Amino acid sequence: MTDTLTAERVIDVRTFWQAVGLRAVGTAIVTAEADDGPRGFLALSATHLCADPPMLMVSVDKKTSAFQTMVDGGHFAINYLSTDQADLAGPFGGKGDLKGADRFQLGSWTKLATGAPILEGAAGAIDCEIEEVIERFGTAIVIGRVKDFASTPDVSPLISYRGKTL
Repeated sequence: MTDTLTAERVIDVRTFWQAVGLRAVGTAIVTAEADDGPRGFLALSATHLCADPPMLMVSVDKKTSAFQTMVDGGHFAINYLSTDQADLAGPFGGKGDLKGADRFQLGSWTKLATGAPILEGAAGAIDCEIEEVIERFGTAIVIGRVKDFASTPDVSPLISYRGKTL
């Protein structure tokens, strides 16, 4: 067994993201739609909460325009990108000139049960109705009940690991 570090580390924001980046995750875009149109963001934290009842949760910075759209629409969808959709990660992650609803010019979108935008051809998409919003430290944990899902089984999922997509 290797020795572990015994010195206490200072975990700042950069160090935190380095540590979190050690896990491989499916690259996902969280979407919602309300009267202000569709909004979406690159999900850094989207996962299951429990299977019975089927619940997911996603963390979102409250300053993100998609947060209020999620609350107003009462729903969200987690869209797991395929390797063919890697070019969507940058714009939905805030890179480039496209903002807000303009990001939805990229890709082809449809809807399922709740009305949240679903990315066609994604490795998978899970459509949720919001059950609860918990706010802490400028972030909201949005908990949703799974209402529907879609998948494209013949595509490979886009994986994010250490800040790179694979």
